[in-house]
Amino acid sequence: MVEVGMQQRLVGGGAQGPGRRRVLVAAAGAAGGLLAGTGGAAARVPGAGGRLDVAAENERPGDSGWRVTRPGPAQAIEGFAGETSVLPGEPVRLYVSTTASSYRVSAYRMGWYGGARARLVWRSPALAGARQGAARTEPATRMVTTGWRPSLRLDTTGWPEGCYLLRLDTADGTAQRFVPLTVRSCTTRGRLVVVNAVATWQAYNRWGGADLYQGPTGTKASRSLAVSFDRPYRARNGAGQFLFFEAPLVALAERMGLPLAYATGVDVAREPHLLDGAVGIVSPGHDEYWSPEQRRHVTCARDAGTNLAVLGANCCYRRVRFAPSAVGADRTVVCFKEDYAADPGHRAGLPPTNDFRRSPLPEPESELLGVIYDGYPVDAPYVVTEPAHWLLAGTGARYGDSFPHLVGVEYDCVDTRYPTPRPIEVVAHSPVVCKGRRAHADTAYSTHASGAGVFAAGTMRWVEALDVTGPGKGAHGLDARAGAFTRTVTENLLRAFSRGPAGRVRPAADNLTAYYPGAPPVGSGV
Repeated sequence: MVEVGMQQRLVGGGAQGPGRRRVLVAAAGAAGGLLAGTGGAAARVPGAGGRLDVAAENERPGDSGWRVTRPGPAQAIEGFAGETSVLPGEPVRLYVSTTASSYRVSAYRMGWYGGARARLVWRSPALAGARQGAARTEPATRMVTTGWRPSLRLDTTGWPEGCYLLRLDTADGTAQRFVPLTVRSCTTRGRLVVVNAVATWQAYNRWGGADLYQGPTGTKASRSLAVSFDRPYRARNGAGQFLFFEAPLVALAERMGLPLAYATGVDVAREPHLLDGAVGIVSPGHDEYWSPEQRRHVTCARDAGTNLAVLGANCCYRRVRFAPSAVGADRTVVCFKEDYAADPGHRAGLPPTNDFRRSPLPEPESELLGVIYDGYPVDAPYVVTEPAHWLLAGTGARYGDSFPHLVGVEYDCVDTRYPTPRPIEVVAHSPVVCKGRRAHADTAYSTHASGAGVFAAGTMRWVEALDVTGPGKGAHGLDARAGAFTRTVTENLLRAFSRGPAGRVRPAADNLTAYYPGAPPVGSGV
């Protein structure tokens, strides 16, 4: 048996007790190739019915050393989880390939934690490393997979619900990579549901040479028609799009101590009643790829009074289908786009995997969101036009105030040529020029008969801006003014949405004709 004792860190536990005993058993089994790790029962978080108590969780000490600071060579260490999400206590298969003789795994829960932004929940003993096979490409769809064998199995008993980054560290300290994982909530009732956009992360993942946009030749002709979760993320740190489009939102919401639940878009698609009783659904900065089932379940929740906050742009734009892989159910994201007619699933009667607004099954995203994706790329100031709106309370913003670079790189607008729920309020109306065409990006708030409120930021940089503080500038030239503005608006929004159907207390006062004079009046059926 390998003695790990004091090398093992179980936050909230100790050197003795059942948590340590399970880790020792895990270490003893490591040589057999499959490890059973644990978070230890002491990692449980107080909360009614075992649900996450966000405030109590974030009072625990954080660990500021969670980041990947030494990514090392491309294949020095990398991995993926065999599950995009699990319930607390369910096992996670971890697939790891490394050129190192040994490595460790550290499980960090992402949140606020006094500004540290993560807490170490579990750490493995030293594990034997092995290099796994090269990428495989499925000829019919050019989908890239690994064919790797599982390296270890993690026991998530005691891990609180939330967003996790599993960090892989080579024993010599020269290389690190993340593996993202969602520990999803058992119930969303009475909670704001943060939905990780894992299908979108995968759509842009070019590990192995291809994603849904281009392939080895650098052209659309060699792109994948389906992408697999059975591979690492190519992004330098391995975290997909989580760290810049989602982590700042998670930190803000957890700092506020709001009642939160966590899920992925795959979970929302799979479970028709997952959103029952939720007070709000929160979509992050880039949430482009949805299945028809996910859209249907979110729409049903909205129509039952659940608020919807879209803190990005280009949301619910691509229609996909989830399919199984050799690793498990819903591990493949199918999206043929303009080649949908060649999709065997569509030929068999399934919905086309092209843009939601396109024929042969046009369902513009504006039906759900109030706004519609309008273009790429742009870089423009965000312009306030309704400073008295309740969402802007405490920002100090005045009419015409602008925030450089906050609109980009994709944007949405209200466009009544497409179905548009009314009443709807335009809160900010920002001039943009996209490929020589003049237009506007809109931040909009609409309300529905169910009482649900729907907020759409209209810019993909909203969540990124939440992290910009101090005298320096963040990505894209965003400054501290933009950071303070977006944080305050987001706090106003999430606080209101956490109290129940926002439209019952704050109904939208339709102002669309002031911005689009040709827009039909309220009640005309658009």
